Amino acid sequence: MKLNLIGAILTLSFFSSPSFSTEYIYRDLMANTVPSAKCESPVDAEKSANRPYKIKKYSKKFCQTQGYGWGLEEIRSNGKVACNECTATEGLQKCYLKDVTVQCKRIKPGTVGMLPGKG
Repeated sequence: MKLNLIGAILTLSFFSSPSFSTEYIYRDLMANTVPSAKCESPVDAEKSANRPYKIKKYSKKFCQTQGYGWGLEEIRSNGKVACNECTATEGLQKCYLKDVTVQCKRIKPGTVGMLPGKG
């Protein structure tokens, strides 16, 4: 009895379609981060613009602005540091990252089994 049950389960699993056939849509984006809020010395301003936390945070935001379901796949390029002089004080700067390149992904509609009889 157990041998017949095991044989039937193996046969069904062999002929069933793969359940992990999720397809994704990919999109590459290039954007700039926002300059820091406070004016800092040139060295400190560049350091704060290049912080890994800030790069990861803005990369996620870039993908999320594409719409519902978009998420970050990978950060392709961290970009270059660009700085603006502060108008009120001399010698201080606000820096940001220019041309950060990321790859975003989203589940392709209709590939996760939401439409009966499709897929």
